[in-house]
Amino acid sequence: MATSRRRFLGTAAAVGAGALDAAPAGAQGAGISIALAARAPTGLNPQQPALTGADNWAIKQIFDTLAKSPDGAWAVRPEDFQPALAESWESTPDARGWTYRLRRGVQFHKGYGELTSDDVVFTFSRHLDPELVTNQKALFSNVARVEASDRYTVRFQLHRPDPLMNGSVITNMAASILCRRAFEERGAAFAMEPVGTGPYQVDSVSPTQGVMLSGFAQHYAGPPVTSALRIGYIADTTARTLAFASGQVDMIEGVRQPGWIPSIRQRMPQAVIDGTAPGSFNLLSLNLTRPPLDNLKVRQAIRYGINAQQIAGAFAGMSVPMIGVIAPQFAGSVRAEDLPPELRYAPDPRRARALLAEAGFPNGITIPCFTSQREDYAAIMLMIQEQLRAAGINLDLRIIDHATMHAENRRDRNSMALYSSSYPPVPTQPFLQLLLSSAAAKADGRGGENYSHYGVAMPGIDALIERTQDEPDFERRTALIQDVERQVLRDLPMLGIVTLSYVVARNPRVDIGYPVRSGYAYWSLAKARRV
Repeated sequence: MATSRRRFLGTAAAVGAGALDAAPAGAQGAGISIALAARAPTGLNPQQPALTGADNWAIKQIFDTLAKSPDGAWAVRPEDFQPALAESWESTPDARGWTYRLRRGVQFHKGYGELTSDDVVFTFSRHLDPELVTNQKALFSNVARVEASDRYTVRFQLHRPDPLMNGSVITNMAASILCRRAFEERGAAFAMEPVGTGPYQVDSVSPTQGVMLSGFAQHYAGPPVTSALRIGYIADTTARTLAFASGQVDMIEGVRQPGWIPSIRQRMPQAVIDGTAPGSFNLLSLNLTRPPLDNLKVRQAIRYGINAQQIAGAFAGMSVPMIGVIAPQFAGSVRAEDLPPELRYAPDPRRARALLAEAGFPNGITIPCFTSQREDYAAIMLMIQEQLRAAGINLDLRIIDHATMHAENRRDRNSMALYSSSYPPVPTQPFLQLLLSSAAAKADGRGGENYSHYGVAMPGIDALIERTQDEPDFERRTALIQDVERQVLRDLPMLGIVTLSYVVARNPRVDIGYPVRSGYAYWSLAKARRV
């Protein structure tokens, strides 16, 4: 692949595993740098499973989708979505047929020519191929077929109505449009030598340098404001914070653990904190194939033993407790006061111990599990471990590398898996991805992210989700999602813990061009500039 690089000025020493071994942008540099909490790039193909959040930041700059949300916000209603690679779209009255008309003249990086409907059909057909394992595959299960009407027109036919097609399918990271010719020519190398249409193209990728990007002058919206961008990978929190405080990097992924924002403001009072709300859904999957988690009373004991309000409070304004699977800020969520008493699960360690005794475990239980070393995962799981100890539940908890955790979870090796991800205000999406039977994890790693095996180890919510997907009316669809939430609260294959804002600390010398209010845990830097 190309090895040319834009020059970044400044000085930097190696600062631990995943550090940048050459200086990122300093106060006088021409480029902008962001350092993220991961050791090294794992891949830049948006369809690759088990990507890290740091990889997603790079992918966001390299690829485009057919439509997009406004910068720094979710698109909530159909009219909120904005044109991207498609200049317009329309749906049939029953919301089962969607037609997208592509911009003409959109260019791929590296001289790979013009985007056409063939590239779009190729991208989505990979998700529809049952023989292929692709990122977020379950999210595309409602797409029956995709076909090109002509060189610049693509038609989607859905199994069921979807008035929020742009939110549930089109704007997902995994729906980023691939260059068919580059993908087929490069094969496995495409993962580190991707070709997209985005505002930045890849110059180089390495474990120490991270991802070096240069502005793509032929981008359909014009070249990015800043001509060079570095996506750095610094897993160690102290090293990442020092790199930011010393001016070696312009932006860093924040640490979602108690006390971090006050500590960064103490080090650098002028720092700008950008954050999304609700941020990530933090959900705890209980593997129903692993005794004693196959026992409902044990799962109820775990739910009674966890105090989500206490966990949220520890994050001081960054977090909100969850009741079910949907963030309380989104349509489709349920409120405790609207639930029957048996589904409210007010924290009660004594009730938890009584349930364990009823299940045949009067002396308590031990559950082996693992989680990521990343601070948000580790902090939440350590608090859960402490809370459950009071309920007679011992978590034999291992803390491991973040990428390894994802890979091991996908191989179905965890009994109690904490999952953290940002979701759009499309209420079916987390259920499709995390609780549908077709998304069950498999030992060979070729399954999905249903780590509980709900719908496989026991009856699940597949039929309820199908009913929801068949409902074109938004209000009735929302009511059906609340039925799904109540069913999950009865069965407890997954527990909602807290939402947690995704935060980035930014040097005020960089203006990203818009305020960040909500959205995924990554955003475009095409408008970012030095001030």
